[in-house]
Amino acid sequence: MLIKVKAKPKSKKEGVKRIENNLYEVRVNAPPEKGRANEKIRELLAEFFKIPKSRVKLIKGETSKEKIFEIDLPEKA
Repeated sequence: MLIKVKAKPKSKKEGVKRIENNLYEVRVNAPPEKGRANEKIRELLAEFFKIPKSRVKLIKGETSKEKIFEIDLPEKA
């Protein structure tokens, strides 16, 4: 599943907020330097969807505030 993420680096509070069906706002207190904020966004999305971090992949927007992530959710039995 592909989702759009509005990144809010250097925020006081961290968290994931669902805005629309496939649009999320992710606040991280990491700075947008050397991929630190992107890595923290991956961690928070993995927690939010209750999946391993390895199943969250940044597809587009490495240096942009608007990003696209691929979330590999497990198949339901």
